[in-house]
Amino acid sequence: MTATAKPLPTIRQLPPNLVNKIAAGEVIERPASVVKELLENSVDAGAFRVEVTINGGGTELIRISDDGCGMTTEQLPLAVASHATSKLPDEEALFHVHTLGFRGEALASIGSVSQLTIRSRTVADDCGSEINVRGGVIESPTPCGCPVGTVMEIRNLFFNTPVRHRFLKTAQTERGHIVEAFTRIALANPDKHFVLTSNDKTLYDLAPTTRWSDRIAEFFGGEIADSLIPIESDDSQIRVSGYACDPSVSRGNNRMQYMFLNGRHIRDRSLQHALTEAYRGLLMVGRHPVCFLRMEMPADMVDVNVHPTKLEVRFTDGGRVYGRLLQTLRYQFLKTNMTHRVGPASTPQTDTDSSGGTQSSDVVAPAPSVLGLPSRVEAEQRQGVINWARTGESPSMPASLSPTSSMPAGASPASTSQSMPSMSVPGFRPFPGNAPFPANPLPAGGAPGNGDAAAGAAVPPTDPATGEPAERAPWDPQPATSDGNPTVCYLGFQVHNRYLVTQDEKGMVVIDQHALHERVLYERVKDKVLGGSERLESQRLLVPEPVSLTPAERTAALDSKETLAKIGIEIDDFGGETILIQSYPAMLKRMSPGDMLRTVLESVMSAGKEPDAQDLLNHLLSTIACKAAVKAGDPLTREEITSLLEQRDLYQDTHHCPHGRPTALFFSRDELDRMFGRLGPRGRAKG
Repeated sequence: MTATAKPLPTIRQLPPNLVNKIAAGEVIERPASVVKELLENSVDAGAFRVEVTINGGGTELIRISDDGCGMTTEQLPLAVASHATSKLPDEEALFHVHTLGFRGEALASIGSVSQLTIRSRTVADDCGSEINVRGGVIESPTPCGCPVGTVMEIRNLFFNTPVRHRFLKTAQTERGHIVEAFTRIALANPDKHFVLTSNDKTLYDLAPTTRWSDRIAEFFGGEIADSLIPIESDDSQIRVSGYACDPSVSRGNNRMQYMFLNGRHIRDRSLQHALTEAYRGLLMVGRHPVCFLRMEMPADMVDVNVHPTKLEVRFTDGGRVYGRLLQTLRYQFLKTNMTHRVGPASTPQTDTDSSGGTQSSDVVAPAPSVLGLPSRVEAEQRQGVINWARTGESPSMPASLSPTSSMPAGASPASTSQSMPSMSVPGFRPFPGNAPFPANPLPAGGAPGNGDAAAGAAVPPTDPATGEPAERAPWDPQPATSDGNPTVCYLGFQVHNRYLVTQDEKGMVVIDQHALHERVLYERVKDKVLGGSERLESQRLLVPEPVSLTPAERTAALDSKETLAKIGIEIDDFGGETILIQSYPAMLKRMSPGDMLRTVLESVMSAGKEPDAQDLLNHLLSTIACKAAVKAGDPLTREEITSLLEQRDLYQDTHHCPHGRPTALFFSRDELDRMFGRLGPRGRAKG
């Protein structure tokens, strides 16, 4: 029996058009890839003004015009040919690349999957030239009228590769990717004028600037711009400059880490690790720093020919680059006061211009004291608070406010304090029980008085007839305790303002108040939203709050608009990268709407490209429950403790919070007896 012989495979040369389509699969992933490649060409051509116009998320139209050097009629056919470029004059130049592009395959790949039109003119030519490429078929150049520079139009992207076209997302999502590509190029070149228009609406019109912080502020708003810490280091070969953000401004992912190497945006794991190490101890677990860093080094120290889109690079001495970045950041952090600031900083900030030099901003005059104190006195008070935050020690009263500072000669401190009203600021008391009450606190009305009249709400009411303490009504405020005694109710009591201790018939239970309250809130909102198809109660904002987002965050917000509305967050597009918050969950009283929106969007973006709507909504509800629950350190009243412990038995799975942490630890009576040695050899309790 003879087996059927298989025909031998035949090796054949692929036609150029198919080669370009294969290359397009690597280089042209989506419309944003086209924008990136053409913007890099404009920058390499020496353009000063670059305009980008898109329609339909880039699939219908991408037009990029610049005022660069342009191309002659003879060069146009070569420009759209495969592996033809003007950026590598010889073979040795591949190892000393000084331009953003160098492979010469971008235009050929774009022309093979779209309808491409190029108009270009040089300064020496009287008129321009035009060339058309339709699905890889190159037509002959023709004369045309156009200004000096180049205009490229790409229409109907992926019209001849329907499989690739089906893998594209919505126009809104593709627009977000284009804005991100535009952002990277515009950040790397602040000395150039960039304009981005989408569907006849101008999104960005960025005038050239010498201050990199101005370009950053135009993209990311005042919150990021106000928290920038200048970074500058130069060891004659590796230069690091730019900004790292204050640890108070962080994100749930690393998308806000912009690193540029010789003007090229890169993503490098070792450099990201160095950035994370520099912030170690300054950020909470799961948070990522925000940075805008530029590195410059000789071209022979880096290989950029290791990735099809040139996003990844390889260093000849990666350890040295890693150490330089880590050392620079840590040294700058040591010189900077990293104490969390409430409100904008009043100290002048050193800025880094686009050329890498430093320049000082205008000196800001100190704001008037909100306490009506001299600036020197208020500075002493502020420094005392900072010292307490660093050491935990209660600060002493400034000498300028001390009762003995202006005492007459021969007078004792006691007699002086009795003869004159107290004009001192009460001693700083961060937490109950950590420091004594001030000797002469201000009364409830705010006017100075002696110690007996200034007891305020802390003094229990007295019977005017007998002078004895009167019986306290249930609605009277609870007296403030300075000894830190726990709040006790009939079901249990609170310890350290974070744990609840209760008992049942089998033993003792220690409960994490935050974890239990989070589970209770989660079950309540889940039953309402997922079970009854309702929405969370929301509070309509009197004045809608604008929130500046990154392009990716804005796209995620608009794509999830209906889901956000179910959890009580109603948003509208304000234009640019700004979102308006119209309403806000009523249960989140202590968190700003902008911060909550960013937290929710981090969950949305981490859910993947096509998250299940039910799973996403479930995850968002757990996030809201976590933010709305009582925190460790929050003192609870008797009524609040009773209510929380009573609700523990009303829901299922209250033994764990929605994130998996246990809500309670159980100590059986036998286990307690065993710990205290009350069980005999035969397991009987000793009397």
